[in-house]
Amino acid sequence: MPIHKRPLGGMAAAIEEPKKPEEPKKPEEITLSIPEAGKRYFGLSRNGSYAAAERGDIPTIRVGKLRRVPIKVLERRIEALAR
Repeated sequence: MPIHKRPLGGMAAAIEEPKKPEEPKKPEEITLSIPEAGKRYFGLSRNGSYAAAERGDIPTIRVGKLRRVPIKVLERRIEALAR
């Protein structure tokens, strides 16, 4: 015999599933790791990216012990070279 679903009444009908809180939006990235920047902008390998950073072809800044690539500075440098 088929099971018939019937609407819930009373208090059960008033109970809704709790809504999931919205995930906070990620802030826009302003820096990349050296390998990420090398791969994204130049198609370089990890070692090639670090070599380019050592030569000064990829601009870097120090944040504690980390070396990061500021995206805006890199994009400005690429635009200047394209002119």
